[in-house]
Amino acid sequence: MGRPQEPDDVANLVSFLASSDADYITGQTILTDGGMVFR
Repeated sequence: MGRPQEPDDVANLVSFLASSDADYITGQTILTDGGMVFR
């Protein structure tokens, strides 16, 4: 957290969302900004 975003950060999110672990998630906005919004 608190560092510039890397391609792997987004890849990890995409991998999770494409998995069956995320089958109950619908219509959400998920930020991958490392907490920069809260600064």
